[in-house]
Amino acid sequence: MDLKLKDKVVMITGSTGGVGEALTKAFANEGCKLAISSTKQEKLDALLAKVKINPENLLTFVVDVREEDQIKNMIDTTVAKWGHLDVQVNNAGYEGKSLPIDMQTRENVMDVYNINVFGPLYGMKYAVAQMKKQKSGAIVNISSQGSITGAPTMSAYVSSKHAVFGISKCVALEVAELGIHINCIGPGPIDTPMMTKLEKQALGPNVTKEEAMKIFAAPYPNKRYCKPEEVADLALYLASEKSSHITGSLITMDGGQAAQGR
Repeated sequence: MDLKLKDKVVMITGSTGGVGEALTKAFANEGCKLAISSTKQEKLDALLAKVKINPENLLTFVVDVREEDQIKNMIDTTVAKWGHLDVQVNNAGYEGKSLPIDMQTRENVMDVYNINVFGPLYGMKYAVAQMKKQKSGAIVNISSQGSITGAPTMSAYVSSKHAVFGISKCVALEVAELGIHINCIGPGPIDTPMMTKLEKQALGPNVTKEEAMKIFAAPYPNKRYCKPEEVADLALYLASEKSSHITGSLITMDGGQAAQGR
C-alpha cells in the first residue's frame, strides 16, 4: 500500500530510544523530510549512523520536551525550512519509578508528568497552530495500553498515559472539521531498553530477558512483547491520509488481551 508519505514533513520527539529509532527509520524509508529530537547530540549522531537519509531532508534538535520554548523552536525551525508540518509524532517518554501509592512522591509523579503529559501537550499546542493554517495534518501520540488499564505500583506512569489519551481526544474534537486527525497508539510491553529497566526494577538486576518476558507477557495470548517496528508501522498508517477518518482514538497493541475481556 502506498501511504503517500513521500516528502511529507514529519516531526518525531524522542527519536533515539527503541521506538524512536524504529519510527525514524520507518518514516525515512517512506521518503519523508524529518525533524527529529533527542536529549543529547551524541545519541542523534549514533542514530544517524544507522539511518539512510538525505541531509537535505533532515533537521536534528537537542530538545528537552519539558521545556515549552524548546518544543516551539523545533516546530518554528521546521516550518521555516520546509514551509509546513504534515505529521507530528510525540514519542518521548519516561517510565519513572515503580512505587506503591503509600510510597509515591510528588517528585516522581512530576518527573513523569513533565515528559509524558506536558511534552505531548506542548507539541500539540504548536503543531495544531501550524496545521490550522494548512487545514491539514496528523498527530500520533505514542502512549500505552496504560491509557486504559491499571498496573500495580505504576500510578505515576499509568495516570500520565491516561492524561495523554484524554488530551488527545479533546484536541481531536477541536480540529476534526479542519482536516487534522489525532490519535494515540497504546502498546503493551515493548521490547525496548525502557522495558528492560522496568523488568529489573520489578524483578531484580539479574533477571534475564527470557525470564522477564515469561512473566510480563504471560497475560498476552501471543506470549510476547510488542516490537518497536510494529509500533512504527502503525504510526505510518495513522500519519497518512488513509486513516483520516480515524481521530480521537487509541489503538491498542495488546497481542489479543482485550479479546479475553480483561
